[in-house]
Amino acid sequence: MRIALFGASGGTGRQIAGQALERGHAVTAMVRDESSFDAAFIRTNDKLGLEVLDVMDPAAVAKSIAGHDAVASALGPREKGPTTVQSDATRAILEAMTATSVRRLVVVSAAGFHTEGDDPFTKSIAKPIIGRILRHQFADMRAMEALVTASPTDWTIMLPPKLNDGRLMAQYRSARDKTVPRGFNISRADLAHAVLDVLEDPTAIRTTVAVAR
Repeated sequence: MRIALFGASGGTGRQIAGQALERGHAVTAMVRDESSFDAAFIRTNDKLGLEVLDVMDPAAVAKSIAGHDAVASALGPREKGPTTVQSDATRAILEAMTATSVRRLVVVSAAGFHTEGDDPFTKSIAKPIIGRILRHQFADMRAMEALVTASPTDWTIMLPPKLNDGRLMAQYRSARDKTVPRGFNISRADLAHAVLDVLEDPTAIRTTVAVAR
């Protein structure tokens, strides 16, 4: 599979790229700044390419993703205040996918504002507190999810809880169209593993997939 990867320079994106290459996939890392991605990593992997582009520009995105089998987005807001990074970028990606007939899409969102499947404490106490702290990021993610679910793409939305930099264990729980009960954290490495499993699984199309330790 040839994967166009957005957010490749972030912690989750790097894990997706590395694990995808280990599985034999080809990856094109889409970045805003070439210096944000390890050039040595590229030189040692002939299945890894690099595209420097403005992800908010649908024409540039279309040119870069043409010929790929799937798009994966690990983009995330870095601002603490109001932000539209994920929704704006996703809008451009969806427009580009329509223009190029690339259909498969997996995006990383968050479990923090989804409550179906939660226990009463998490639903009524923990998540409302988290939601107030991350209200701007969650608002952007909600808008992003709305764009994705309204699109004609073969989409899957990943819903991880709090991320950490633990090592790959490939041992985690998952749930479709609901949250993982008492799932409070997962490593970026395990999230990347789940993203790639979902990309390879046609039964995951048009579902949300929550993952957690």
